[in-house]
Amino acid sequence: MKKQIIEILKLTNKKMTISDIANSLKDKDEDKILHFLNELEKEYLVYKTNKNKYMLFEKNEYYRVGIVSLNKKGFGFLENPNYEDDLFIPAKHLNGAVDEDKVLVSVDKTNNSAKVIKIIKRDLNNLVGEVIFEKNKAYVILDDGRKSLKILLKDPKVKDCVTGTKVKIEMLKERSNSSYTAKIIKIIGHKNDPGVDIKSISLRYGFDEEFNDEVMNQVNKIPTEVLENEKNNRTDLTNKIIFTIDGDDTKDIDDALSLEKNGDLYKLGVHIADVSHYVTENSPLDKEALKRGTSAYLADSVIPMLPHKLSNGICSLNPEQVRIALTCEMDIDNQGNVKNYKIFPSIIKSRIQMTYKKVNDILMRDIVAEGYEQYKETLLLMNELAKILRKNKELRGNLDFDLQEAKVIVNSQGEAIDIVLRTREDGEKLIEDFMIVANETVASHIFKKNLPFVYRTHEKPSPEKVDEFLKLAVSFGYSQTELTNYEPLGIQKILNEVNELENGKILSNLLLRSMRKALYTKENIGHFGLASTCYTHFTSPIRRYPDLTVHRLLRRYVFENNKETDKLDKKLTFIAENSSLREQAAIDAEREVLDMKMAEYMYNYIGDIFEGTISGVMNFGFFVALPNLVEGLVHISSLTDDHYTSDEANHVIVGEHHGKRYRLGDRVTVKLIRASKESREIDFEIYTGDNNGN
Repeated sequence: MKKQIIEILKLTNKKMTISDIANSLKDKDEDKILHFLNELEKEYLVYKTNKNKYMLFEKNEYYRVGIVSLNKKGFGFLENPNYEDDLFIPAKHLNGAVDEDKVLVSVDKTNNSAKVIKIIKRDLNNLVGEVIFEKNKAYVILDDGRKSLKILLKDPKVKDCVTGTKVKIEMLKERSNSSYTAKIIKIIGHKNDPGVDIKSISLRYGFDEEFNDEVMNQVNKIPTEVLENEKNNRTDLTNKIIFTIDGDDTKDIDDALSLEKNGDLYKLGVHIADVSHYVTENSPLDKEALKRGTSAYLADSVIPMLPHKLSNGICSLNPEQVRIALTCEMDIDNQGNVKNYKIFPSIIKSRIQMTYKKVNDILMRDIVAEGYEQYKETLLLMNELAKILRKNKELRGNLDFDLQEAKVIVNSQGEAIDIVLRTREDGEKLIEDFMIVANETVASHIFKKNLPFVYRTHEKPSPEKVDEFLKLAVSFGYSQTELTNYEPLGIQKILNEVNELENGKILSNLLLRSMRKALYTKENIGHFGLASTCYTHFTSPIRRYPDLTVHRLLRRYVFENNKETDKLDKKLTFIAENSSLREQAAIDAEREVLDMKMAEYMYNYIGDIFEGTISGVMNFGFFVALPNLVEGLVHISSLTDDHYTSDEANHVIVGEHHGKRYRLGDRVTVKLIRASKESREIDFEIYTGDNNGN
């Protein structure tokens, strides 16, 4: 009934009495309704007014519930996906709240800020920190900004620690507000030991390179080769020309490809490792995979969702090895439309493990590496089809932001020694195009059957956010001041046009920020960014739990013809929500590792001069991005030639007396004055030719 009450309150802009809700529900038992309303109120989903009327909390103008995201400068923001904007929380109004606390705040609408009224829930999971000793007692300072928590270690393992030892802990008892005792779950190593920096971050986000004994006992019983009885009821494709294309150092290979052309039709085979055959539902291995949700790729290391014996072994489509797979075979015309398809369990044997570099050499430079000669024509045919599929996506409104990404190169000690830009050439695009069409085909197949499923969805952007972007873009020379078409084709037109401007990369990045996040959901609402009406993730079951779930559902619905869906709705809702959260955790961990390694690398260049571009303007200064995508802050206090104030709305900082302006997109010369691996911060100052940077 709680879900029904929420739906009723969503449909109205009025506050409702219990009688109003009862009438809408056509249920006369008001005591029962009151019971559920009280529960919803305790969960901060429903708000009760002084006049005993009810409304959704998210519709309340004066109060909000959300998660605190604490900035290293001491202030915070209130995050909640139900709201378009994040509320600023000044440091003096945090009232004891720390990073990741769920809080109730009052809203000051005059300046879009908030004040914490109550801490609803404190996240005390995955706590990692550094051991310090004070007066013969051991304490932990947490890594994640919650330094205001005082944590006393009560654990005999303290004797194995010294100042600087990194540990993962579990809280035992709250001694007083923000004061706890804790025990050590894991000693990670000393903070100066190679690799401990990345391990500390990965553990804090719930990604452990080690698996428990129960999981490994199950893994050790799984065969290392495909057994004869596992080939039953599968189509044998081992005689087909099938191969994989991945990065140079990829060891967990999910997908393989085949392609033939019959008349005007391309027959594309996308063959995906049948991981669900080995990871049985509700087993220890499955529960651990669900908990992790995804693999995390941190600098040069991978924290896998599945143990390496599976992810790099029997589940990986390694060359010249017989593997079981799920195949999506599609007949595609020269307009990029899927005319016919089959989805079936298969047996495959990849002929060769190709790399993007060598494939790109063939497709873009007509350089054929040794061993690739016999596959050249197939690769050229694949690229021909990929371009057709890409054109099809463009015509429907696909958004290709094509943003640059940085990759940190580390040495054998895990130290950052270089930062390079990732390349995205025809080989990478080809794989992306083929995976997208396979994902769409699988999603559409199940959607037409009207059965519970897990979709990859992306909501339309808020018109207000797009309009806000347009106002900014106009100030950079863009001519369109308003938009009537907020569909993919309308946004695509903006993206293509702003990319032609001088600051196109910065503007396209800001346009991307105005988009909503893609999520996993049980309901199909389409994927806005891909301009796709029906989409899922089917192609990476080694590293993503939703893909593993999709494979199980295919087996259930398609191969076994089992349409029983009892209790499936609730389970899939949980899987979708958990997978979205774990995906975000992996993104946050990857970003934090990247920031840390960038700071570590730049530490060697303190005092050096760089050319960069202003990439963001805040009330405390502006960020400058270098050509290698390293980003650092020029604090407003370092601008000593005038008194500067920030105009965040127009992305500019202006000097009061001289009128000098530092604006988003401006080219500036800066001097590196600080790079801290510990705080993951880089600071610049404007360089004007003298030693002081003034």
